[in-house]
Amino acid sequence: MIESGAAAPVICVVGARPNYMKMAPIIRALAAHRPPVRTLLVHTGQHYDSAMNERLFADLDLPHPQVNLEVGSASHAVQTAEVMRRFEPVIDEHGARAVLVVGDVNSTLACALVAVKRHVPVAHVESGLRSHDRRMPEEINRILTDQISDLLYTTERSAHDNLAREGIAPGRVVFVGNVMIDSLLANLPKAVPPAGLLAAAGYARERIAGGYGVVTLHRPSNVDHTQTLGPIIEALREISTRLPLVIALHPRTRHNLERFGMLDRLGAPGFIILPPQGYLEMLGLMAGATVVLTDSGGIQEETTALGVPCLTIRENTERPITVEQGTNTLVGVDPAALRAAVDTVRAGEGKRGRVPEYWDGRAAQRIAAHLAAWLDAHEKQAQPA
Repeated sequence: MIESGAAAPVICVVGARPNYMKMAPIIRALAAHRPPVRTLLVHTGQHYDSAMNERLFADLDLPHPQVNLEVGSASHAVQTAEVMRRFEPVIDEHGARAVLVVGDVNSTLACALVAVKRHVPVAHVESGLRSHDRRMPEEINRILTDQISDLLYTTERSAHDNLAREGIAPGRVVFVGNVMIDSLLANLPKAVPPAGLLAAAGYARERIAGGYGVVTLHRPSNVDHTQTLGPIIEALREISTRLPLVIALHPRTRHNLERFGMLDRLGAPGFIILPPQGYLEMLGLMAGATVVLTDSGGIQEETTALGVPCLTIRENTERPITVEQGTNTLVGVDPAALRAAVDTVRAGEGKRGRVPEYWDGRAAQRIAAHLAAWLDAHEKQAQPA
């Protein structure tokens, strides 16, 4: 129920782990704004792991969600529909000055659709990123969310060109920088040292004394098909004979390795296999790595900010600035290319790049200042004369 005399909140939506890192600094910035902007944090439950969520809330100093929709896993259609069905009553009960969504998960599109049909302004953080591969569900979510959003906050200037090509008025688009980097810079001093992390997991610290790589794999295009996953694992096995590889094994990847009868291939002596890690643990692992091998979009950004060479096991990226200015190299899924790229890094020729414009730890402050002013102007304009 809406409190008597209380301003309606800005509803902030998170649905999956990367959303937390983006939302935490925004909520803090809105609370620190003068006057403060009231928020309501809604967790859709799209991806939910109780233990991991508790760690993320603590690591990121993120308040616990006031609302948890507890949607859970399902097909894209069912999950999107269920988020919409459960989110609409939240607007009815609490009201909304705006709905603020981040990233490109199903929850982002679902909550934006509900809001726009209820004539509630939508602000999309991380707008305009494009892989130009519509086979990726995330690409569809990005395109559609941007089309219906009132405010589109961008992390890199190339996003503005994408949005202009899609017919979005430039007055709706604001370049603010990258809130993922806000979280990274704020938490880097608290990152867990990798030697201690490995020792706690039962591995000798000496295993990584001469350098190590970090591997994350989770995208369906890489891990759902044996003809793709098998050669990638074999390439990693060969690389691990020259450089120890720390793999934080994603549940989807583990399941498929078991399903394909390939899990025992990770028993090679050069592999250090860990369960999914918390944010501060992954931050420490990446910061100390010789190279990071990944198919994650967020990790491409984080490694660029850290100055650590990143090899992306994909044919495309929606974050081209990490390739053009940062430390990222697209290697595709060709095992030979992956092995050659690692050898290049080990020879001291990996990309170091530079930190892109506005990846300075103050993106959330820029969002809060702009959103607060925009809402005040929007609401005054809506008042009867």
